Amino acid sequence: MATTSMTGQTTGEAIAQRIDQLASISESATGLTRLFLSAEHRNAAELLLTWMREAGMSARTDAIGNVIGRYEGAKPDQPALLLGSHFDTVRNAGKWDGPLGIITAIACVAELNRQHKRLPFAVEVIGFADEEGVRFASTLLGSRALAGTFDESALAGRDSDGVSLREALTGFGLDPQNIGTAARAPSDYLAYLELHIEQGPVLEAEGVPVGVVTAISGATRLAVTLEGMAGHAGTVPMAMRRDALSGVAECIVAIEKQCRDDPGLFGTVGTIRVEPGASNVIPGRCTFSIDMRSASDEHRQFAVKAAIGSIERIAGRRRLVPRIEIKHEGRTTPCAPWLQAQISAAIARRGYRATALPSGAGHDGMAVADLTDIGMIFVRCRGGVSHHPDEHVTLEDAAAGASVLLDVIEQFQPKTAAS
Repeated sequence: MATTSMTGQTTGEAIAQRIDQLASISESATGLTRLFLSAEHRNAAELLLTWMREAGMSARTDAIGNVIGRYEGAKPDQPALLLGSHFDTVRNAGKWDGPLGIITAIACVAELNRQHKRLPFAVEVIGFADEEGVRFASTLLGSRALAGTFDESALAGRDSDGVSLREALTGFGLDPQNIGTAARAPSDYLAYLELHIEQGPVLEAEGVPVGVVTAISGATRLAVTLEGMAGHAGTVPMAMRRDALSGVAECIVAIEKQCRDDPGLFGTVGTIRVEPGASNVIPGRCTFSIDMRSASDEHRQFAVKAAIGSIERIAGRRRLVPRIEIKHEGRTTPCAPWLQAQISAAIARRGYRATALPSGAGHDGMAVADLTDIGMIFVRCRGGVSHHPDEHVTLEDAAAGASVLLDVIEQFQPKTAAS
């Protein structure tokens, strides 16, 4: 990998090969699933650390399980340009979401190292341990720890097996009391750049392989529990039932209608847990998730209040007791204009048309923005498909993304007062 040229298809082939290697680390043989603080997390982290060291970086794991490689500049201990993405996945995931940004960044550093090239600043590559938030329903844990905004109340969160985040960290060999040591200072970094698949169809429709991201849309995630009364499926009259699952079904339809009728609003119910969960027992308790997104914070917050109102009315009419928790509140995060300009210039230098677009999906940059300015490069993905096994990037597009990222790194100009 260290001798791979950053031009042409060979770069795409090298990146795709490593994408496949990382995707083989999964809890399931039939679909890619790699969750935070799992055995698969450990194995993936070790592989990334190996690749970082082969690329000429010193590499380590921090107190939350992020992996960080550092390539020193012409002078040691200089502030760094931070590159990276995440290596956790959703369940039954695609293999490009997250790892493409880490693997491409490592490839770029390997190319600098191959040329014995040192820059006026250091380069750090980070693989964030938890961006998706699947295991503990609390997103961006890795990047929040880096930014110094980790909420310690998240340590009490539990996974589907009842294991708390605190217990999982301890079992992984990390000390929950030391998470604060993962935090970095703003003076450590010049900026954060993340290369990521688009996860949408815009670049494909525009006929371009790469794009520059203008902002990351805000998102709110809620956990909703409706408490009713369990009972025998054959003896409790229909009119007398307090069926929690029927209440959830009505809530889902209401949320879908709200979002369909409101342009720019996206709402998804992705998980449901039913208790006691027997075919001959009326569901007495049901918990479900809501993910609501918009490019406008005001729009999203108004919509979340409206959705909560609908749930409370439905619960009241059905004699159910609602409990609604906001598990994640992510503001809309602009990408820094001065970084957008440098990315656009690099895209043009590589011979592509610079296409600007927002991200409807959340990214670690939402948390890193509390630490330093952020910029993002999108790479076209086939059909706009993501969070699905069919997620795919062509070799040519992977190479295009790598060439643009390397160009940005080599031509990078730190922020000035004029910027």
